[in-house]
Amino acid sequence: MKKAGRERVAKRIARAGVCSRRDAERLIAEGRVSVDGKVLQSPAFDVGPESWIVVDGKPLPVAEPTRLFRYHKPRGVLTAARDPEGRPTIYDRLPPDLPRLVPVGRLDIGSEGLLLLTNDGELKRKLELPSTGWTRRYRARVHRLPEPEQLARLLAGITVDGITYGPIQVTVDRSQGDNAWVMVALKEGKNREVRRVMEYIGHPVSRLIRIAYGPFQLGQLPRGEVDEVNPKVVREQMGAAAPKAVRRDPNRRA
Repeated sequence: MKKAGRERVAKRIARAGVCSRRDAERLIAEGRVSVDGKVLQSPAFDVGPESWIVVDGKPLPVAEPTRLFRYHKPRGVLTAARDPEGRPTIYDRLPPDLPRLVPVGRLDIGSEGLLLLTNDGELKRKLELPSTGWTRRYRARVHRLPEPEQLARLLAGITVDGITYGPIQVTVDRSQGDNAWVMVALKEGKNREVRRVMEYIGHPVSRLIRIAYGPFQLGQLPRGEVDEVNPKVVREQMGAAAPKAVRRDPNRRA
């Protein structure tokens, strides 16, 4: 049984905002992480509140309180740290005074709308887990008005190019000439899911806007703007799953 206050070292690294939990496990496997002066060989190692963790020769940063932000991502901006082709990324557009943030899920370069950002890698993982069960909601402009029978197929689940998608609820918002606006709700959020399934049934998407991720809404947030979610709201929505910041004596040295 794990002692109170102890947790996997990769989880602690992720919560400090250094990288994701998966990347932390990779760093450990490469021998780049030590705890209390001992280089780790396996991520199956628990640490306590006072454990001294060093990654690539640098002490693990003191964990800041968990923070979550809403960002209205514009079209034409990549959800990535950098791009070999020189296209703009979200980090080129975010204000410079923000802490180091990682995106919760992604929006492809042609999509826009709500993108959640957090300084806590463990919170990111929890928000992305399918078991969280949160619904992602989108407004999509599609070519031609879908038939009720097509929408029923999506609600029952559909397989496209060998990939099985769970139930997708699509309701018609309004028709506009040769196009229609539809509201899309899904729980999985697989890569380019909305675009792929709508194209498969013959209604390709020409504009896609995410308007909600679970209880967090885009609302009236202007395009390109970022806004912090009240920490109390994050705790209320996440409940016991919301990680707490770990404090460490700033005067302790390796």
